[in-house]
Amino acid sequence: MPPLLERVGLVVDRIDWHARELMAALRVRGIETVPVRLPRCGFATQTASGLHIDGFNDTLPDAVIVRTMSGGTFEAVTLRLGVLHALRELGVPVWNDARAIERCVDKSMTSFLLSRAGIATPATWATESYEEARAIVQRAAADGPLVLKPLFGSQGRGLMLIRRPEDLPQTEQAAGRVFYLQRFIGAERGGYHDFRVLVVQGRIVAAMQRHSSHWITNIKRGGRPVAVAVNDELKALALRAAKAVGAAFVGVDIIYGADMRPAVLEVNSMPAWSGLQKVTAVNIASVFADCFLEGVGIRNTQGATA
Repeated sequence: MPPLLERVGLVVDRIDWHARELMAALRVRGIETVPVRLPRCGFATQTASGLHIDGFNDTLPDAVIVRTMSGGTFEAVTLRLGVLHALRELGVPVWNDARAIERCVDKSMTSFLLSRAGIATPATWATESYEEARAIVQRAAADGPLVLKPLFGSQGRGLMLIRRPEDLPQTEQAAGRVFYLQRFIGAERGGYHDFRVLVVQGRIVAAMQRHSSHWITNIKRGGRPVAVAVNDELKALALRAAKAVGAAFVGVDIIYGADMRPAVLEVNSMPAWSGLQKVTAVNIASVFADCFLEGVGIRNTQGATA
């Protein structure tokens, strides 16, 4: 019989709607959820575990869910990821673990892994050199515009459409002083549309189509969620993308280009789903809780189902 899970650490910056949904879903399954703030965690090698985990005193959580992780200095983020790496080394299941988070937070690594796995994704370039970025745009923009994105970013913030080298910001104005450029493959079809597919433990949980009059379709930027039944092509692409980054749960953004072929734009290892929940009858937090307990090999003490 799988072991009884008693206390799960939920990594959050604040107790928002998503955190409350997850905590409630786990509570009805007999699981106590303890909020964990990574900035309050650290290493303490004189202790039995070598770690100090916020909310757990001298003990360790039975498992950890990473809902959000705030930005910070390079040193601070390195320390926080180090804590997550250490938890896994100690045998504590972490969803998603530090390696998967690193692969998804760094968009250039995501693009690299997708491409290496043979998954359709827009052509991508990343460089620290302003001169090299200009040369890339000079060559590539002849075939259409590029999108400049923050290497670390979410919710459509900081995106710029680049049609010529002069559109590029100077190095000191570029996010993180890095130029991450991706071929723009969006097509105007009575507005712009793409898909967000939520994958948990190798399972398609829910999906939506995002509609916008603007080429940036993120819900936080004014995109409108619409219920959709994804076809087998999109399902297969989303599942392959999740596997490529090694994540237990992800939000996969997929777009149909002008050639009507689907391509993966991004893979988010800490996806929000409030917009998605509005257009699906599935209780996403409930399904997540069941998949999580199954994934970490824990029996459901209350027999709750999605």
